[in-house]
Amino acid sequence: MSYEKLKNLTLLYVEDDEDTLKASAMILEDYVGKLILARNGKEALELLAQHRVDMILTDILMPKINGIEMIRKIREGKINPQIPIVITTAHTETQYLLDAIHLRVDGYILKPIVIEDLLDTLTKVILPIIQARMISNQNLLINAISTFVGGKKIEIIRYLLKNIDEEYVFRGSYESIMETLDVSKPTVVKTFAQLMETGLITKIKNKIYRLHPDIIQNKV
Repeated sequence: MSYEKLKNLTLLYVEDDEDTLKASAMILEDYVGKLILARNGKEALELLAQHRVDMILTDILMPKINGIEMIRKIREGKINPQIPIVITTAHTETQYLLDAIHLRVDGYILKPIVIEDLLDTLTKVILPIIQARMISNQNLLINAISTFVGGKKIEIIRYLLKNIDEEYVFRGSYESIMETLDVSKPTVVKTFAQLMETGLITKIKNKIYRLHPDIIQNKV
């Protein structure tokens, strides 16, 4: 099986055993686009809120917040509740595996981890996500073109593109946009509302927004 699709994957890997974490991470780094490491569920939830993550690979038995409780919090929360999750589990953790299946995990790997099995599972899980994203991206661009045609709205989008960080997050203010572009507050507010309606930006919290990566790749 080809693992080329994993090159576009940002993977959050959660494992409390340091030796397992280091050994698996060393190999995963050669295949995935970006690897983020966490050593327990609590740390993983914090990182998930800070980074754009495509998939989670997690152990079950961990300190602070275990894998099952972490998955439950993700599925019931507001930050990427549908994110694909693959768990690593031992033969003796049958009840935990059943709990994980109930929480809609997308795959599982038996320990000790066989790297080929792990890469095969990650690829199988991510492929339908990539296909769905391609369709979604086409719809996003169609909606964007029909919604934003010329004028100050395009200038506002260009301003956002120039003022985001590496995670596509904009932390500016309406006032900075108004002053720089000489536009009215209603225009800025309406533009942000339309961007959110079309899915091109997501509000993280007050005055902090994340732009959809496709608006970066298809700059206006």
